[in-house]
Amino acid sequence: MRHTLHGWTGRVLHVDLSGGTFQTQPLPEETRRDFLGGRGLAMRLLRNGFGLAWDAPDMPLIFAAGPLTGTEAPASSRCHAASRSPLTGAVGDESLGGELGMELKRAGFDALIVTGRATGPRGIEIDGGEARLTDASALVGLPTPDLFLKLREQRPSGALLATGPAADNGCPLAALMTDARTASGRCGLGLAAGAKGLKYIAVRGSGVVRVADPAGLSGAVEDILRLVHASPALMGQYGFHRHGTMSLFDLMDARRMMPTDNFARTRLAHAGGLNAHAFESRYHPLRRGCPGCPVQCMALSGDGRPMPEYEAQCGFSALIGNSAPELVMRANDFCACLGLDPVGAASALACHRELTGCQYGPDQVLALLLGMAAGQGPEAALGRELGLGVAAYAAKQGRPELAMAVKGLALPPFDPRGGYGLALAYAVSTQGGSHLRANPLSHEVLRKPVATDRFSFSGKARSIKLAEDAFAAAESLTLCRHLLLAAGLEEYARALAAVTGEPTTGAELMAVGERICVLERQLNAAWGFGSVHDDLPERFFTEPGSGAADLPVPPIPRQDFLRAREAYCTIRGLDAQGRPLPETAARLGLQVEPAHHAEERA
Repeated sequence: MRHTLHGWTGRVLHVDLSGGTFQTQPLPEETRRDFLGGRGLAMRLLRNGFGLAWDAPDMPLIFAAGPLTGTEAPASSRCHAASRSPLTGAVGDESLGGELGMELKRAGFDALIVTGRATGPRGIEIDGGEARLTDASALVGLPTPDLFLKLREQRPSGALLATGPAADNGCPLAALMTDARTASGRCGLGLAAGAKGLKYIAVRGSGVVRVADPAGLSGAVEDILRLVHASPALMGQYGFHRHGTMSLFDLMDARRMMPTDNFARTRLAHAGGLNAHAFESRYHPLRRGCPGCPVQCMALSGDGRPMPEYEAQCGFSALIGNSAPELVMRANDFCACLGLDPVGAASALACHRELTGCQYGPDQVLALLLGMAAGQGPEAALGRELGLGVAAYAAKQGRPELAMAVKGLALPPFDPRGGYGLALAYAVSTQGGSHLRANPLSHEVLRKPVATDRFSFSGKARSIKLAEDAFAAAESLTLCRHLLLAAGLEEYARALAAVTGEPTTGAELMAVGERICVLERQLNAAWGFGSVHDDLPERFFTEPGSGAADLPVPPIPRQDFLRAREAYCTIRGLDAQGRPLPETAARLGLQVEPAHHAEERA
């Protein structure tokens, strides 16, 4: 008698674009137990890419749902994409909003694996468990609004994911687009899809996700929602529900953590003209968000343009020396139309501005973005160079120290001199320059769940390790990271137990998160990364921020940072080169990759 699964479908769809074949594979119980789904499942499946180049046909591009995806668990509708990053060469992954994860589950799959390389642009269409490839040549070069409009003409329902002109033109800053205005672009996964000839994915399912204990799930959901609605950071007057992540703008400026002029300064004069209230009064945003999320942190302006996230709000203003809100709106919308990562694009612009001393006008910014993504227009030549990413551009100019990046990934606009936990989190992140692997801003700036001394490394090695584990577990349930500002893994463990019928605790979820983080370290080691790459740009150790008499922002003490990094490696179970120790891998049930073998593959 076949065992009925709850939460998972127990099936993975493998599409080989080289041969045009489809294969349904079982998802083993051991994999479900050890990696759950989402980010964890994606990393487990990415192990097949050990040592491969990012554009090797056998390098998998993975889209993974989680056991809570498609249930009533709040903010669990997301999907996780992963491959080797074309931009950095390290682990590349993104948490995708929208409906792709839910529809994938309804179609009967926990994950989609794409390998091979098509002879021309292709679309993958999954409808009710049946899959086929389509010719997508007519979609190449279309701005993303036109692209999604054309796709929706024939597919009015279901989930869509596509790439824009940036991927069509081989730009490493190319994003994955989950709708016409929403980009997931930090690691260049749009180019990973483009290199395979994958232009879009359309999924429509008709099934339901089985839940073992519906009453138990309803109780867990009630508890989670109670915590969410009591959270000032999420639902308060200045919370994400009201302003999205733009709420952070005033806070970053007040804390002297606002990267200005390519991180040369940390405070912006007249920041009030660019804050969330200024944008709200001028652009009259209409809130929107992912299915099943109570926060609804995204918005469209009254004229239909996407309101920027904090990263684009700061990136296209303070970071590049612009004080005009309309340029922020235009640049953010232009990136969406081009399928371009706004964080990487703004970082490259800021680097070029510091290198040359130029001052940007609105037309030049837009022309450079067009040059980055499409290699067209009056700034095509310079745009192509900037489109390689800030690290590659600065190195080509002989000024690598001006690239504000870690492991080749541009830093988001949160200055680490104002938060030493943030500094350590940036350095040890397996993605590169990302605050979202551990989000120390929660306790160093938002003071949740408790405040920590942001100008001290004391205790930060352990707190960053634990936060990384928690976030890895949450993203394996395909949760939105924001929800961890209110509910914790204990609450979601109750929801998971109700969905799957298998008793689960928060501690067990943390163990899953630890396994995922160490596996990512193994992958990076196989691709040539080690502790030498767990570092920050020299600027942060030698130049102060824009402090004041009552709030100095000194350079980060280099020796204190190195001691904290060493402590992190010890707590994480890494050797002196930042690679997982064999006993760490064995304890977590991971296959041990011999160091010499990893080096040969790299």
